[in-house]
Amino acid sequence: MQSRGKQDLHTTSTEHDIALAADSELNILRDILRMLPNGVTVQDEHGRFLLVNDAAAAQLGIVVSEPAPPPSKELSHRRETGLELLRAGRAAVAEECVTKGAVKQVFLTAHRPVRIADRNLLLSSSADISEQKAVEDHLFRSAYYDELTDLPTRTVIEHRANSLLQRDEPHGRFALAFLDIDNFKHINDYYGHAIGDALLVEIAKRLGLDLRESDMLSRISGDEFLLLLNPIQSEREVAEYIQFALERLKAPFFIDGSEIFASTSIGVSLYPEHGRSYDVLRQNADIAMYRAKNDGKGTAAFFDACMEREAVARMKIEQALRLAILEKRFCCAFQAKVDIRTHDIKGIEALVRLRDDEGVIQAPGTFINLAVELGLIDELTHLVLAEIVKSIDLINETFGPNTGISINVAARQAGNPEFMRSFANALEATGFPERFMIEVTEDAFVAKTHFQDEILPILRNLGVGISIDDFGIGCSSLSALADITADEIKIDRSFITDIHKRPRSQGILRAIESLSEALGMTVIAEGLESFEELAYLQAATKIRYAQGFYFSRPIFLEELKPATPIAGEARASPASRPLQESRPAHARNDRYRR
Repeated sequence: MQSRGKQDLHTTSTEHDIALAADSELNILRDILRMLPNGVTVQDEHGRFLLVNDAAAAQLGIVVSEPAPPPSKELSHRRETGLELLRAGRAAVAEECVTKGAVKQVFLTAHRPVRIADRNLLLSSSADISEQKAVEDHLFRSAYYDELTDLPTRTVIEHRANSLLQRDEPHGRFALAFLDIDNFKHINDYYGHAIGDALLVEIAKRLGLDLRESDMLSRISGDEFLLLLNPIQSEREVAEYIQFALERLKAPFFIDGSEIFASTSIGVSLYPEHGRSYDVLRQNADIAMYRAKNDGKGTAAFFDACMEREAVARMKIEQALRLAILEKRFCCAFQAKVDIRTHDIKGIEALVRLRDDEGVIQAPGTFINLAVELGLIDELTHLVLAEIVKSIDLINETFGPNTGISINVAARQAGNPEFMRSFANALEATGFPERFMIEVTEDAFVAKTHFQDEILPILRNLGVGISIDDFGIGCSSLSALADITADEIKIDRSFITDIHKRPRSQGILRAIESLSEALGMTVIAEGLESFEELAYLQAATKIRYAQGFYFSRPIFLEELKPATPIAGEARASPASRPLQESRPAHARNDRYRR
């Protein structure tokens, strides 16, 4: 009996130890479960939560210290979701968003039904993926939304247009408008990129006014936008909306203390009249936009078949220009700058010309603007310099070894430090940089670029002169002239033509002349073509130099062999120069235009 009692006591003691160990392990498991970083809940078939760890309590808005906390929105949603899944007996994975003040958290929650001790339970585990979702959202917005304006990118509007095209509804019509801000680069250069960016944002806001949910405005590049109007009933309806948009853009923009005026050129194509694919519709809207720019900017144009023919012709010119640069089929003509009182030559200006496939000389008006637009102007300018260096012996023989040589640089080039430094190096490499005069339009000086502060000192150190070309037709004023460091100012021919008959132009001319004299700049009158113009300048002004067909047309050096130097031609009487008066007006202004 004693032995059995001892055995029972030992058994009881062992079971008690096992129970204590089990309780201890259970407490350890509970503590581990409570401290897990993932939220864990266990829910029964009645919706009651049998277990909620600390992470899940924080997620579901449960205050553990309260005996019966009121159910939060998140807790109620979890309960309803759990009951639905338990009834269906299926597992699920879902994202849950929790917003607490300004903080938004996203949880990935996995639900799994389990059966334990004849009870149906739902085990749920949630992981915080807020940081991952933030990265995904950033990548998504970077891919599909413009960072500056928050507008959809070209990918989004293309997808929307293609969706409409795939429907191919019998009466479905929409419009695609291509919008380009006029002279935006000039605005950027003058006011700075920060204000330029702010202007883009404000323009996007104005363009987005009154858009329907089915419409879409997209920024597709720096200063270009696409507008999808869907659905439309007629061309007239689209024209009225576009006109309202243009009127809104005419009002000034007030940005960082600056009053800025900006206009937009708009081209419109209609589906299905102008194309049945996105690429064709976009291309035709682009073509129409260029027509609007050519018609004066700040206007709108609808596509028509004539524009397509013009675009094909333009493409041929572009291809010919690229090939001509590749094959170096450019040459130079030279026009003298003449002392109007002694008829001596002060200098010459190099004017670029293009020889086409048939050997015909093309004036720069047919290709210079396109070269600038296509980014080919830098290479073309270097080709002009190379032609001058190659012909320097003939230039010296014809005009004299000390004659200055002017070469044109576009305002866009002048504001590009990388190009200007390379061009300055090329001038230095000629061995006679002091003979060169760089001609740039006034835009290069008044724009907030590096030209005045960084490039001018480099050119000055080389002895290169600076000339302000086409003065009076740009954006500057007489007050701005006082801040410009230049050696020469060329008054645009629009002020010189018939100067003897235009009192207002005479007054402007005197003002420019006086200020230039005070600043130590040499004044040159451009485009002088008649004896009357010459006589007025000689009698009524102190201007010493002029350039134009009255003295000499632009000539090629090979034409001079073995001709008399051009100074002799400059002294000839008007009657001996039949080209000057008989030449058509469009050919007289035959300059290297930017």
